[in-house]
Amino acid sequence: MILVIRGFRFYSSSARMLAAFVFILLVQPGHGQTCTEGFAYDRRSRQCIDVDECRAMPDACRGDMNCVNQNGGYLCIPRGLYAQSYRPQTPIQPEQFYPDPSVGFSDPYAPVPPRPVEPSYPRMRGTAPCILGYVLAEDGTCNDIDECETNSHHCNPTQVCINTLGGYTCSCTEGYWLIGGQCQDIDECRYGYCQQLCANIPGSYSCSCNPGFILNPDSRTCQDVDECEEEPCGHSCFNTYGSFMCNCDEGFELASDGTSCLDLDECSFSEFLCQHRCLNIPGSFACICPPGYYVYEDGRSCEDINECDTGNNTCTTAQVCFNFQGGYTCLNPLQCPLPYIEVSDNQCMCSAENPACRDRPFTILYRHMDLSSGRSVPADIFQMQATTRYLGAFYIFQIKSGNEGREFYMRQTSNVSATLVLSRPIRGPKEVVLDLEMVTVNNVINFRGSSIIRLTIFVSAYRSE
Repeated sequence: MILVIRGFRFYSSSARMLAAFVFILLVQPGHGQTCTEGFAYDRRSRQCIDVDECRAMPDACRGDMNCVNQNGGYLCIPRGLYAQSYRPQTPIQPEQFYPDPSVGFSDPYAPVPPRPVEPSYPRMRGTAPCILGYVLAEDGTCNDIDECETNSHHCNPTQVCINTLGGYTCSCTEGYWLIGGQCQDIDECRYGYCQQLCANIPGSYSCSCNPGFILNPDSRTCQDVDECEEEPCGHSCFNTYGSFMCNCDEGFELASDGTSCLDLDECSFSEFLCQHRCLNIPGSFACICPPGYYVYEDGRSCEDINECDTGNNTCTTAQVCFNFQGGYTCLNPLQCPLPYIEVSDNQCMCSAENPACRDRPFTILYRHMDLSSGRSVPADIFQMQATTRYLGAFYIFQIKSGNEGREFYMRQTSNVSATLVLSRPIRGPKEVVLDLEMVTVNNVINFRGSSIIRLTIFVSAYRSE
């Protein structure tokens, strides 16, 4: 076998030499310089210099092998072969030069061919048909020896043997690097291989993504998931980077689960939202008015339906339809009590010439009005005024009957007029009949007489304010 190392040639007929190049990646901190395997950065010379693995690694070569440093690596050769003398045992005689008779005699002064230079490498005894790392086959050819398969290599147990032509190399598998002659796992997560989450595993790493993301086909970067495509929200969905937001329609609020929507009970916000009654419906509310009313344009107030104008009433032709808040009534034709006689469709009179009319009001005038239930007080609701004035006369206004609950009183506003005042709220539905009396007093002629306004008040069942 023949092995050439830095210009030396070695021969061996019995021993085989193992040559292994081991490369170490060294990263010098401080200057950020990176050298190739087998070299280290020198700060003083500011360049990469060869690493002497034979000194740096005390057990670089095992067994009966000697370590020889190389530029960027080292060799392991047998110690016995490396210690042999470099001088050949028998000198090599130069070949004799004989002239060719066919071309005549040669010039006796012609230069003699130089003698062969002796090799500077040790020469082995005998002849070796194959160089180191090969074995002679039966057909006379030299076949490479697979040191990895025959387990004749000297790789560290943490290393992987890779067969080469005439030798082998010791290397680390992917995901490992050589440190101090040992293959150690590379923590790829320290170098930001993954965009989001990284888990280091022996010889490799695994990337994963935060919730709301999926791993791209490159197994490193993450892509946002559009959760809205799966319609997770009860109403509307808005996709965000890594998540999503649910929105609810007007009249709804987001539930504690963040996806479903709950109806808002607007009616519970205020008792004044509707004038009469509030009805909650999904996403909104509706105001309900009682019979005899309709919902006004604002959607909240209740407006009275005038059944007398619409014709939606049951009054006969002989009756008079009177509308009030929330309903109506049919007034029968006027019938004056005796001894009164009818002088118009709403007035009865008792003649002074009739003895039965003595001490009775001279006239009774019939009036009708409506009043909302629970109307705020005090409130001026009706006004009286003398239509005939007499010289030297003065007038007294008072409630003659119908005010048993003392809900009303008369306030005189001038010598000839007065106002009926509501002093206490009245709850309906209710019908109140008041006799409002105007007394005329004339001391000049010694006269005292009175007139009555019989006021019928229809109190509605509901408030209209």
